Amino acid sequence: MDITNPKLLYVKAGLFVIGGSISSVLILLDHPTLKIAALLLISVWCFARAYYFVFYVIQHYIDPAYKFAGLFAFLRYLFTRRRSDG
Repeated sequence: MDITNPKLLYVKAGLFVIGGSISSVLILLDHPTLKIAALLLISVWCFARAYYFVFYVIQHYIDPAYKFAGLFAFLRYLFTRRRSDG
């Protein structure tokens, strides 16, 4: 089922932010070091950039004809694309 209602999409985004914030705080409470905070920040930033790559860069610069529906669609595209290129 696809969510198309803008209000529900905002709620979904908010839940992601809340979930990520709570888990980050719990990690930092369990291991309150600058090293852990920096590693957590770097990992969040890297995953956000990878997500941007999957859903923006590929669609706008690499293969404008392909539209991804999610991460599994991207993996399917990646593996079928490699086979057809080889």
